[in-house]
Amino acid sequence: MSITNPNSNSSESSIWLQHAAGYKLTTDTLDEMLDSTGEVRPHWAYFLQVLQKLGQNEISLRQNEILKLLRENGVTYNVYGDPDGSSRPWQLDPVPLLISNEEWSNIEAGLLERAELLNLILTDLYGSRELIRKGLLPVDLIFNHSGFLRACDQVRIPGKHQLALYAADLARGPDNRMWVIGDHTQAPSGTGYALENRLAMSRVFPNIFRDTRVLRLDGFFQSLRNGLQQIAPQNANSPRVVVLTPGPFNETFFEHAYLASHLGYPLVQGDDLTVRDGFVWLKSLNGLQRVDVIMRRVDDSFCDPLELREDSRLGVPGLLEVARRGNVSIANPLGSGVLESPGLLPFIPKIAEHFLGHKLSLPSAATWWCGQPKELNYVLDNLHKLVIKHICRGSMPSVFGNSLNQQQISYWRDRIRANPSFYVGQEHESFSTAPTLVSGRLEPRQALMRCFMAAQTRGYSLMPGSLTRSAAQQGDLPMSNQMGAISKDTWVISGAIHQTAAMESTHSKLSAGNYNNILPSRVAENLFWVGRYAERTEGSIRLLRTTVKKLYINPDISNPHYESSLYAILRGLTSMTNTYPGFIKEGAHDLLKTPDSELLSLMLDEEKTGSIANNQRCLLQAGYAVRNLWSSDTWRVMDEIKRHLEESQQLTESTLWNIQEHMDKLITALSAFSGLIMESMTRGNGWLFLDMGRRLERALLLISLLRSSFSSAQDEGTENLLIESLLDTSDNLICYRQHYRSSIELPSFIELLMLDKNNPRSLVYQVNRIQEHIAKLPSKHTNTQLSLEERLILEASSLLDLTNLNDIIKTSDGSIREKFDQTLSRLYYLLVTLSDSVTATYFQHGQVQHSLATVKPA
Repeated sequence: MSITNPNSNSSESSIWLQHAAGYKLTTDTLDEMLDSTGEVRPHWAYFLQVLQKLGQNEISLRQNEILKLLRENGVTYNVYGDPDGSSRPWQLDPVPLLISNEEWSNIEAGLLERAELLNLILTDLYGSRELIRKGLLPVDLIFNHSGFLRACDQVRIPGKHQLALYAADLARGPDNRMWVIGDHTQAPSGTGYALENRLAMSRVFPNIFRDTRVLRLDGFFQSLRNGLQQIAPQNANSPRVVVLTPGPFNETFFEHAYLASHLGYPLVQGDDLTVRDGFVWLKSLNGLQRVDVIMRRVDDSFCDPLELREDSRLGVPGLLEVARRGNVSIANPLGSGVLESPGLLPFIPKIAEHFLGHKLSLPSAATWWCGQPKELNYVLDNLHKLVIKHICRGSMPSVFGNSLNQQQISYWRDRIRANPSFYVGQEHESFSTAPTLVSGRLEPRQALMRCFMAAQTRGYSLMPGSLTRSAAQQGDLPMSNQMGAISKDTWVISGAIHQTAAMESTHSKLSAGNYNNILPSRVAENLFWVGRYAERTEGSIRLLRTTVKKLYINPDISNPHYESSLYAILRGLTSMTNTYPGFIKEGAHDLLKTPDSELLSLMLDEEKTGSIANNQRCLLQAGYAVRNLWSSDTWRVMDEIKRHLEESQQLTESTLWNIQEHMDKLITALSAFSGLIMESMTRGNGWLFLDMGRRLERALLLISLLRSSFSSAQDEGTENLLIESLLDTSDNLICYRQHYRSSIELPSFIELLMLDKNNPRSLVYQVNRIQEHIAKLPSKHTNTQLSLEERLILEASSLLDLTNLNDIIKTSDGSIREKFDQTLSRLYYLLVTLSDSVTATYFQHGQVQHSLATVKPA
């Protein structure tokens, strides 16, 4: 890529753009980089000059760095029907959209004006409905819209701004002015992606970003925080704000988690909240915590199954009644989705004259609502050149009349005539293009900006930038990211050396609330299972790696005990992974002789419960559900684990010999994850549950392996080989040789792996750590008696402390170590019951159906 210096000769730059780089514009197309004469616009000049200096190779490297950075940060978007998977990595064009400060000032004035108008309309629709009474809005248009929720009548949030959050899609129209293409008032999405785009661009192009003097986004998010604080109920001294998400399967869940983390608010799902005594409460480990403000990312009709959609599993029963009483504020208020109707557009000019006394400065595309006879006839006569839309967004995709044949046009005429008030016809316009980097060249693609506003007491604040989307193919319209559009960062060129975001001094000091001790029970449960699945995956793969070594790398076939020790490891693998019948089934002699297929299945079969691939998938699912809690470095390791899972699905035709490197890399990634958790995560309740899950799983895996391997005595040679393999599996071989300078012996091995309190891999070490964690958990009991969890772990700890090593390794009848098996069996039961008790007490808030008095060895 070679760009001449635009400052030295703009004509030469235009010639290069149009010919050397293939940046060709049609005569009737407006472009954001080139003006009507083909000259480079002044605010683009410096950026193009820097691109020239970088060169094509360097730009390609930085483009790859952007993609890598976005993937490592877990930036995804659910593209429905995509063959590459539902969670596709976010696509970001390395060439931003540049807007001059002068033009941005005009855009800002127009958008703030429109936001105020829409706020007045929303207030009126759920208040006096003066617009309908005066004939400025047709009653059929409003009452036929699914977003108009009658149950929300007269429900208000504090302050004059009922529309707390607003987003508008903008594009440059044929008159060279910015047009409003669509309004987003229900749960506007994109702010988190816009921020992530900015962070990625500023990291990969730091010098260009700094020297171009781009307006910063930080101030907008502070305004957003202030605005959410200001709409809290008046009796809330220190407002508690939460972000309500549909959950990890939603297409924009990454943004929900990212925003919650950036704003410092808990990310909750409907099941995390409950309504009691006329208030909304967050179910946390410390009990119920009152919620004052909900920033919702759930469509309004799904928010309350009691009064709205009864089939919803995403909302909170009774939420609307709490809002009606004024005890919780919801941003945006339920019912605000009616403002997204394209049917409103024809009536906006007269409504603006009514409320503001003048027309809006930003135009919209000409629109005709078919609920009026004259407009209906116009739409039916001009279907071939209009865009047909339903008044309820999402009810159907837009229909472009110029792509329909005569039969299809007849079909749509009949369909519109049947229910005319449900449809609008909109003028089909081509919008301006912006440069997009494609295969090392700049190409013009139609672009659409989504701009974001947040209400405060003094008015609306506009994000100085936007989430811009460009068409995936030249000539296409810039559809949604869900349909495959490519995102761009938007740079507003300030022209000043430093820009400081304007804050409301009286409100910037508002307390954001203390959320340090608020951990929703669902989040605690996911962290608990992250710890368990991480340890389960690592423990299983370590033993599998040992098995592969014994089979292929160090097969001591000349040793008469080799085969029996190998069989013992294989049976231990089945017991440890709980993938019965496996190598333990009756008549498994042939499988023990040729174990490759079963071992490959244990490694690669994602659908097999207990397999390493299955455990990886469960780990990633649990980890993604608490995405907002991970640091950037931790998430990069999670992404690496995900890549290993994806790679493993390409190894189905491989042999055990060929997957050794894959196992080594996965163990390294899991070790890195454990290390980051230990060093980067604060020691709050979340960490306690995560580490408790790890310790609990490590103890259970070790018990299963020890019982399977040594409950039945074998000849000394077999046990010695088995001990050496298991020391290698637990990463204790060097430790054993340093502590016990004698040859390998069973008593020393059992002491090291079971009773050594200083060995981080020993059973007693895990039990002691669990006991420490349980002592720090929020108490659910008011009396002085020990809780069930404390009694269970106390018995487990005491049982290990009182264990006599020489007693438990003795055999009865020369073949069974009965006390050894009974001790481990009791420990296993105590720990499983402990897990059930923790789940019931802290995650499900129920009662365990076990009693210590009735506990029997398994």
